[in-house]
Amino acid sequence: MSASLFMAAGVSAQNVSDLNWDRDITEAQFDAAYASVEDLLGTSVSAQYALRGGKENGTPESHCYQYNYCLNCDNYAGYFVVTHYDFPYANAELKSTYALHEAFNGGARGQYTSVKNILIPLLRQSGMNDMPEVKAINLLYYCVAAQEGADISGPYSYLEDKQGVETPTTYNDLKTIYHGIVDDLDNIVACLKNYPNRPDWYQKKVNAIIDTYETGYNGITGKKFVETCWRLANSLKLRMAMRVVKVENEVAQKWAEEAVASGVVEKENQQSALFPSKTGFTHPLKQICSQWNDNHLNASFETIMAQLDHPYAKFFFEPNAYPITNKKTGEVLDEGARIVGMRAGVSNAAEGQTITTNPYVAASIFETEYGFMADAPLYFLKWAEVDLLRAEGAVRGWNMGGTAEEFYERAIRNACLDEPSYREWAAEDFEFYYDNVIDDYLKLEQAIPYTQVDPFGDAEDWVSPIKIGVKWNEADDNETKLEKIITQKWLALFPLSTEAWAELRRTGYPRIIPVLNAKEDGDGSLNDGDLIRRMPWVPTGEQDKLIVANSGIPALGGPDVQATRLWWDVNIGNFESAINDVKGSDANVYTNDGKVYVNGLRNGEAVSVYSTTGQLLGTATANGAMNINAKGLVIVKAGNASQKLIVK
Repeated sequence: MSASLFMAAGVSAQNVSDLNWDRDITEAQFDAAYASVEDLLGTSVSAQYALRGGKENGTPESHCYQYNYCLNCDNYAGYFVVTHYDFPYANAELKSTYALHEAFNGGARGQYTSVKNILIPLLRQSGMNDMPEVKAINLLYYCVAAQEGADISGPYSYLEDKQGVETPTTYNDLKTIYHGIVDDLDNIVACLKNYPNRPDWYQKKVNAIIDTYETGYNGITGKKFVETCWRLANSLKLRMAMRVVKVENEVAQKWAEEAVASGVVEKENQQSALFPSKTGFTHPLKQICSQWNDNHLNASFETIMAQLDHPYAKFFFEPNAYPITNKKTGEVLDEGARIVGMRAGVSNAAEGQTITTNPYVAASIFETEYGFMADAPLYFLKWAEVDLLRAEGAVRGWNMGGTAEEFYERAIRNACLDEPSYREWAAEDFEFYYDNVIDDYLKLEQAIPYTQVDPFGDAEDWVSPIKIGVKWNEADDNETKLEKIITQKWLALFPLSTEAWAELRRTGYPRIIPVLNAKEDGDGSLNDGDLIRRMPWVPTGEQDKLIVANSGIPALGGPDVQATRLWWDVNIGNFESAINDVKGSDANVYTNDGKVYVNGLRNGEAVSVYSTTGQLLGTATANGAMNINAKGLVIVKAGNASQKLIVK
């Protein structure tokens, strides 16, 4: 089987990671380089749009955004629920939240594929090497897509993708992908921080390219835009550092402290996003939810807003738009009675998108009077997320440049999702706007007890176990602090569900309502109440099946199912380290479907599993599953290292 390279006109086999930023470039070299790539530079704009649902070189639009987010990750994160099962335009049905359909399952991964297909030919142009800052900025967009793509299903053909291989043959494991991305981010930062040292003529020409081919970043251009980019790179490194904290704790701390020391997002105008109000489009969720009625509020979102008295419950979501009749009891909830979320996993949800055939259209969705959702930025990485990452790092004892309390409170004050420039007039015009109620919100010491009562009659009442409030208390134990931080991050990230779902898997927070019918409607690997850990690849062609079998499964370390945990998603406590984080061992140990799995074992290395009473249950000397008869807490040992796992 041969591999081919896709080549645009004029492309030579350049290393996309090679920036050569520390060399002098003459004006003649620069001009020649620009002339050679000018026709392709416009694809950079297409890639930026594709990062958030852009299609065919256009701004983010509803159908593409829906495939990327609304039919999968938005629901897995606990933000939305798909209100109907029928999608005749796609000739497909989505039975429930964890149902698999090949027409939809690749949607979220399609975002990475689109960005990769656009940017790799540009990055491999030889002329880009004589415009290293321009190359670095576009490599940064690729890194954003690569990181998000890695956390959806796990391994993919990262190394061959960067080489421009059209028909890849090998999936790389997540450790390889993560370390490769961080290496690129460090190189990008070094390149862009050197930019002020360039001659004036050079900066003038690069600034002109930025003004022409970048999507705005809140109106920032030139040197300020370049700074925004290196701050995005460092902030993405900080995000990735925290993601690997259980499997590479020492590496995580190193990455995080390096990122903060170099400079992360610390102001509102340093945030990286697509801004509908400046670019001239409407946030796709406005049409998907409010006009198509394809997604409505998740009952988990309803519950968390109610328990914390969150500002969004006062101004951003509307009560039920129609009366709701309980199918079991006949009880009627009057129109406008309360904010109503739909229980995730409702099997065989109704047909159609109007109230005449589908009662779920009555569930809550965005307010319409002010239209905040229409102009909400589509963030690549948000200031509030960065501050909450720094808050967690401070809790872990890392040097984050301040205290956990400082970062936590600042993040909450700046977490509102709407267009930042609207804040002043919105605060003046709307009594319950975010900024007007945030002081009281920060004072809430304990969660308000709440029982989610399903007015549709699909599920039993659910008494929320959430106890934490909002107010920071330095006397809280670390786990309580972490739950507060991640719950607020989940709210601040909305609607960026790819990141919210990843953090939910990493930490178990926030405490969302378990999805109904997980075992029946999923691929059979989940038990009812389990959280989906990844989107399976579900390869259809023979070539894809062969790649998955030969390299995908070994790189993943488990079967291609919804329950298999990714490399960083290990089943241990939030302040414990996995075996493969212990010096002298590369083993990754995790549980799935009643078995203990091991991968990354080196020659001569062994991993043993014991009961809590010290009974040896099994020993592995090769990668794969250990067939042990154990349920509940076990102790895993490798050399002098040990960790606890829960076997389900």
